[in-house]
Amino acid sequence: MDRIEGESHGLQRWQEAGCWFMYGEHAVFSRIGGRGEPLLLIHGFPTASWDWHRLWPALSEHYRLLAPDMLGFGFSDKPQDHDYSIIEQADLIQGWLEQMGEERVHVMAHDYGATVTQELLARQREGSLGFRLESVALMNAALFPEVHQPILIQKLLLGPLGGLVSRALTRRVFENSLGRIFGAATQPTARDIEDFWQLLIHNNGRGVIHRIIHYMEERRVHRHRWVGALQAIDQPALLIWGGADPVSGAPMLARYRELVSDRGIALLDDIGHYPHFEAPAETLQHYLAFRRRIALGND
Repeated sequence: MDRIEGESHGLQRWQEAGCWFMYGEHAVFSRIGGRGEPLLLIHGFPTASWDWHRLWPALSEHYRLLAPDMLGFGFSDKPQDHDYSIIEQADLIQGWLEQMGEERVHVMAHDYGATVTQELLARQREGSLGFRLESVALMNAALFPEVHQPILIQKLLLGPLGGLVSRALTRRVFENSLGRIFGAATQPTARDIEDFWQLLIHNNGRGVIHRIIHYMEERRVHRHRWVGALQAIDQPALLIWGGADPVSGAPMLARYRELVSDRGIALLDDIGHYPHFEAPAETLQHYLAFRRRIALGND
C-alpha cells in the first residue's frame, strides 16, 4: 500500500535523516532514500526538499529518491554576497549526480526546480550532461515568463528595495503571501507555515531571497533556450498542475498546450501552487500512472 505521509514526520527528523555534499566551499543538504530507479526531486522557491515529505514514504517504495536543498534554500548554506542563478543550481545538481555516478535519472520538479530542469534539458540536448534524463514531471512553474503573474511580495523583492524588503520580511507577511497561492480548501496549517518559515530563516535566509529571486529575470533572458528545451523534449513528460494557482495556473497551462503539447497533462482544478503538498494522494496517483505507462512503452 502506497503511504502518504502525515503531520507526524517532523522537520527536525527530516534534517537528521539527511546528508551533505560540498559545492565548492558551500555545504549542501540532501535527502536520499528508497530503492529502485533514481528519481530526482527538485523543489521550488522559497521552500526546500521538505516540500516532498508528504510523498516521500510512498515514492520511496518504488524509487531511489534524490532531493537536494539547492544553494540558498532550506538547510543548505546561504552565502550572503552571492550571485545566485538557475545556471549555477543546474551546475550544482549536475555535479552532484555525476559525482555519485548516476547514469539515468527521472525528474520530478516544481516551480524554481522546473526551471532548473529546463536548463538540464537544454544541456542534454547539447550533449553536455554526464547522465540521461529518462522522464520529466513538472508542477506549477513559470515555464513561459510572458504569462507569469508574480504576487506583490515577489515584485517587491525583485525591485530596487529588494534587500530591505527581504531583511524586513515578517512571519505574518510570509504567511499571508503563501496562503494566497494555495487553494481555498487546501490552505497550509499553522504547523506547515512554521516549518516553511523555519526553513526560510535558517542560516539567515532572509538575507538572500532578494538575490535568489532574480531567477524571474533569468527566465526572460533565457526564454528561447528554456522554452526551446521543452519544445524539443524527446523523453516522456507529465504536467501535474494546480489550476487554482494565481501565479502560474490555468494561463500557464494554456500556453503549454499552445507551444508544446496537449498530451500528458493532469489538471487539479481546485489546487493551488503546490500540488505535491496540497494534494499528495492525487499527485502520487498521476505520477505512478505516468511511470506505469512508460514501463509499458505507452508514453
